[in-house]
Amino acid sequence: QVQLVESGGGLVQAGGSLRVSCLASGRTFSIYAMGWFRQAPGKEREFVAAINSRGDSTYYADSVKGRFTISRDNAKNTVYLQMNNIEPEDTAVYSCAKRPSSALSTTARSYDTWGQGNQVTVSS
Repeated sequence: QVQLVESGGGLVQAGGSLRVSCLASGRTFSIYAMGWFRQAPGKEREFVAAINSRGDSTYYADSVKGRFTISRDNAKNTVYLQMNNIEPEDTAVYSCAKRPSSALSTTARSYDTWGQGNQVTVSS
């Protein structure tokens, strides 16, 4: 069974950059699409970005498009979320998720395995 562990969160100033990573256990990481979701205090979880199994197709929420980049290294069983020009509104717990399919999706319920979440706090 795949397990996911995020790292790289923390405190960053508005306008800065931060990269969060998600390391997956197991040998089958490369066949699954992966996604990043976030949840801010008092708000529902929302989709941020997703990538297909091969890493050649990505999709972003409008709120992060042009600022965030999702990527993956299948040799390292890791998916990344590079966040540039970060804004206070990006403050949230960021979670990676595995989808039991090679195709990406923006729908949280289509993902079956979740990491523990990693806090990202942006100061203004």
